Amino acid sequence: MGTAVHRRPLAALLAACALLTGCGAQDGPEVAPAAAAAAAVDPWAALPSWTPPGSLAPDPEVVDGLTRIAHQDGPERLVLRTASGEVDYLTGVNVGATVPGHAPGELAVDRPTWVRWFELIARTGVHAVRVYTILPPHFYEELLAFNEANPDRPLYLVHGVWIPEEEFLSSRDLWSDEVVQRMEADVSAAVAVVHGQATLPPRPGFASGTYRADVSPWLVSWALGVELDPAATLASDRHNAGRPAHAGTYVRSTADASPTETWLARMLDLLAGQEAARGRTMPLTFTNWPTTDPLVHPGEPLPEEDLVGIDAEHVVTTDAWPGGRYASFHAYPYYPDFQRYEYATFELDGEVDPYAGYLAALREHHASQPVVVLETGVPSSIGSAHAGPLGRDQGGHTEPEAMAHLTDLVDVVDRSGWSGTFLFAWADEWFKHTWNTADRELPADRRAMWHNALTNESYFGLLAVEPGADGRVVTIDGTGRAFAPTTTQAIHEGTGPVAEVRAIHDAERLYLRVLLEGSPWEDGRGVTIAFDAVPGEGGGPLPSTSTTVADADVLLTLADGEARLLARASLDLDTRRLGGLAGYPPADPADLRPGSGAWVPVRQLVNRPMHLPATGARAPAEWHEVNPLVRGTTDPTATAFDAHATWHAGPGVVELALPWGMLGFADPSSRQFLVPDADGEPTTGTVERLGMQVVVGDEPAAVTAGYAWESWQSVDWHERPRRGLDQLVDALRERALPDARG
Repeated sequence: MGTAVHRRPLAALLAACALLTGCGAQDGPEVAPAAAAAAAVDPWAALPSWTPPGSLAPDPEVVDGLTRIAHQDGPERLVLRTASGEVDYLTGVNVGATVPGHAPGELAVDRPTWVRWFELIARTGVHAVRVYTILPPHFYEELLAFNEANPDRPLYLVHGVWIPEEEFLSSRDLWSDEVVQRMEADVSAAVAVVHGQATLPPRPGFASGTYRADVSPWLVSWALGVELDPAATLASDRHNAGRPAHAGTYVRSTADASPTETWLARMLDLLAGQEAARGRTMPLTFTNWPTTDPLVHPGEPLPEEDLVGIDAEHVVTTDAWPGGRYASFHAYPYYPDFQRYEYATFELDGEVDPYAGYLAALREHHASQPVVVLETGVPSSIGSAHAGPLGRDQGGHTEPEAMAHLTDLVDVVDRSGWSGTFLFAWADEWFKHTWNTADRELPADRRAMWHNALTNESYFGLLAVEPGADGRVVTIDGTGRAFAPTTTQAIHEGTGPVAEVRAIHDAERLYLRVLLEGSPWEDGRGVTIAFDAVPGEGGGPLPSTSTTVADADVLLTLADGEARLLARASLDLDTRRLGGLAGYPPADPADLRPGSGAWVPVRQLVNRPMHLPATGARAPAEWHEVNPLVRGTTDPTATAFDAHATWHAGPGVVELALPWGMLGFADPSSRQFLVPDADGEPTTGTVERLGMQVVVGDEPAAVTAGYAWESWQSVDWHERPRRGLDQLVDALRERALPDARG
């Protein structure tokens, strides 16, 4: 299906830049260059080659007959032994198992991609990569090859074992025979895989093959499990109440441990025994997250976010395990909401920081062991899913803003006395979904076929993963020259206010170039482009004009130098389902009739109205605004580049790069448009041709032929470092060697 496309060399990038901004008549209209035009930039300069000023090679030692390169050193230190000394603040990056066009169970990251990624990851300065489950044999083979070729700057490994989640959620019982047997088999297989001693038979959704690459000399830690579902965990605990503690050889649970904690101790003890039989020991942990942390959160508005706790203090390693243990969390700065209410006044080094307050509370609770953030991140999507304190929102950040937040988080975790930070994630993962777009991406099993700019979860990468084998099909920069006649489709040609409209698309956006008379988006007249996806519905009077359009579903308005996207109220899920509740826009039944002329801004709900336990107040709904749209260039070789840019303009030309999700598409790859049913629930309709008409001022100026495209079943893609990554790289490299913590 999808093609794994490698990054473009600098020469190719510069050549592409020259092509897009050249003066040849075949490249587009003769218009003045954009005001923000800038010299060419190498996007890959953020990841220059790097040789650390000391060796990071492992320095193993033998304790009680077991070899270790990392261990717990008292209640606060987790150390990695290197040739240059002990590193006690570990940094890493979480890596996924898939690429665009593929579901995660396909494990589609191929060998050349891992070869490329390992080199690039090492350049960031992180110590380790973390994987969540067993990957195909070529992952371990290439990691071994990289480390043998780079002995003084290897990539260490934190390895996970995924629990049998489907069986657990079905049974709601971690101790069921099916869950226990499957987990024990997977633990044994994972240890054998890391030591290059496994042959795994084919199994749908899981890696298989012959494993002979021994990467255990660089294994820093095992991190068992997943973010456990709180309702299923509580049900499992109640079903297994009274289960005795696990008295293991290497790991035990305490007398007051919950059944879940005892289950985790049993699985970690099994894992430790498998490692000890091979002569090795290392720190052990299990995955936890704020929803099941061991703290009580009276300020949390949502009961399901504080339903049950899992406490690493109840899972203890014995003297027979010199690797020790640590507590670990997937801890992000914007969720759950208790962070902003319970730790609102906490100060770190004299500055208010609620995230640091939460970290301090967890550090204090885990008095017997080190603590590591195994996942944290800040997405650079246009969309957002939650508002966070100090502007650390779950999306809506430009790339430099996101990278600055990540740099800050690495520093905050460090200064909070934790023992490491692992960033999520290395590369964008298109298949990811989030709560406020999940029911709008239909069919759900085609998410990996397109990149929804409103879904924050698919924009966490330090590497941006974008459509197009050699770059985007076009870039917008205000000149219009990238819309070559040989590659783009003319959907209108004529005289009058609109001379031409050209279109092209990729797996993320619809691109348009509109040639106009004058600059109506600035001279007071205004421009409206009406999009018609659902035949025979919609339309009505345009906002702020006397013009009526037929069958319009989405409007793009350009006026006073600003661009905005509006949807007809009868198509807007939030208006239909939520209107009239506290903080939601009012829903007049008349507005919900097609053709009403009622338009609402395209925006995202990021918090429903909720009761605040601490004060008794009711907080209104919260919204993330995508309007006004960002004006700028999408050319990554320009200093003025902004990945959020959706339009630009110059004399006589407007260029648009409109994300499919913001236009109301549920799946552009199969041409599905989101259409609420009579109850306001999401369904879809197939778009045969996307109609477009242009209005200049109050005058209809062009009815285009519309734009049609073929459904696609595979995607090409390319990579680039996110703008601003260099500041994060500096912070990581500063912490790479012993005695170099910030």
